[in-house]
Amino acid sequence: MVKQALIDFWNDESGLTAVEYAIAGGLVVGGMVVAFIALGESATAQIECLDDAVNGVDCGAP
Repeated sequence: MVKQALIDFWNDESGLTAVEYAIAGGLVVGGMVVAFIALGESATAQIECLDDAVNGVDCGAP
């Protein structure tokens, strides 16, 4: 009885898919954070360039 319960528990993989989804979700969120940080720096540089252009300063952009 106990032996069969342990074997059934060992062979049960239903919890594994939840862990896999959690890991995949974490990777997606991590990728989004990296993308937002990279795009944020680029957007800040463009805004500063526009500010320089309004003030008559060459920002070095093509």
